[in-house]
Amino acid sequence: MARYTVRQIAEAIGAEVFGDADISIAGVAEPQSAGPDDLAMATREEYAAHMSEGNARAAMLWQGADWQAMGLTAAIIPDRPRYAMSGLTALMDQGQGFAPGIHPTAIIAEDAQIAPDVSIGPFTVIASGAQIGAGSVIGPHCYIGTDSILGDGALIREHVSIGAKVRAGVRLICQPGCRVGGDGFSFTTPEVSAVEKARSTLGDQQEATAQSWARIHSLGGITIGDDVEIGSNATVDCGTIRDTVIGDGSKLDNLVHLGHNVVVGRDCLLCGQAGIAGSVTIGNNVVLGGQVGVTDNIFIGDRVIAGGGTKILSNVPAGRTILGYPGIKMDTHIETYKALRRLPRLMREFSALQKAVLKRSGND
Repeated sequence: MARYTVRQIAEAIGAEVFGDADISIAGVAEPQSAGPDDLAMATREEYAAHMSEGNARAAMLWQGADWQAMGLTAAIIPDRPRYAMSGLTALMDQGQGFAPGIHPTAIIAEDAQIAPDVSIGPFTVIASGAQIGAGSVIGPHCYIGTDSILGDGALIREHVSIGAKVRAGVRLICQPGCRVGGDGFSFTTPEVSAVEKARSTLGDQQEATAQSWARIHSLGGITIGDDVEIGSNATVDCGTIRDTVIGDGSKLDNLVHLGHNVVVGRDCLLCGQAGIAGSVTIGNNVVLGGQVGVTDNIFIGDRVIAGGGTKILSNVPAGRTILGYPGIKMDTHIETYKALRRLPRLMREFSALQKAVLKRSGND
């Protein structure tokens, strides 16, 4: 296990160090469970309340913290603690323990191009024409499809499948079990279907007849930019004619689904169980909270933030913060919710007033 001094850690994350900077650190822990060789994480004052329950000698603290009053020997104090955690966790991460080289049970097509320093785990299959960039790690029980390209530094965790015609930039991360490159969910009928009629009339199916569904095949692929991460059991479908696209720096959480032809811009966050229907275009720096649903063929502008559970049924202009079903401005939704909660009391008051008026009218 790698060990670092408090000084080395502080220099790595660009933070100030106080006290004995030569203390050796082997791990990171919460204050109440930290041992003498751990760096306690107390980036807020409320977290530090548990410091006396542990045995930490050093801690990462917030600006203005009195580290000596906590009985510490050393402290690291960054300008922005949460951002500093990104560098700290990267430094301390011991990885998954994947062995270097190619495991003898891996099956690799003769014409696949594998960089010399790639790690490929047991029972993984690399199909014909696939290319794996330098420094990549492909875990056990993975599949990399025909003619797919992974750029340098990919980390493909266990049980990941990447189908044919996927093009990914550098440093792609796929968490366990994600599926990239499935066919789009696209079907049609010989005549206008009940769904199409209901959509055009907003409810009335008219006299549509029941029909069987004909499959529309996916001829497009998937294009993934640099520094993209795809969470566990997330699914990304191929495009119908053009590619489905994920822009540089975007992150998909667990169980996120991107339908066919979806375009996701740069540096977006799509949180757990978000579902994006086909042919949606999402701008740059968009954040969709957990269980957000997006209907097909709409546009979401740059910097949009959608709170958890929002259902987006129409285009959203850039910079808007929305919430609810259907998604509307967040402040409007909150005011509407407050008014809804007041309705039972208002109805009781209205009923009492109504009775008073009727009683008075009867007496007259």
